[in-house]
Amino acid sequence: MILVNTDYISGKELEMLSIVKGSTIQTKHVGKDITQSFKTLVGGELTSYNEMMNEARAIATKRMVEEAEALGADAVVNIRYASAAVMQGAAEVIVYGTAVKIINK
Repeated sequence: MILVNTDYISGKELEMLSIVKGSTIQTKHVGKDITQSFKTLVGGELTSYNEMMNEARAIATKRMVEEAEALGADAVVNIRYASAAVMQGAAEVIVYGTAVKIINK
């Protein structure tokens, strides 16, 4: 599966199929949440939250790809990510794009 954030794949003719998306809501263990809150006192990277967001993006992307594969797509173009806090220590990640078939493989 080809995944790109452009609306084209260089040298390929595309047939648009449908918009596809994937999403997840992730949270961290309360113990890690507390330790990360202490980090705000001294500054620096919140590595636990960074890991959580990376995991959430991977899960959301996997779900989007599964939806595209179910449509018979060869690629997803024009991919975009968005995130939002849904509560203290929890975030939603959504990824969406256009599923396409490559006509001139």
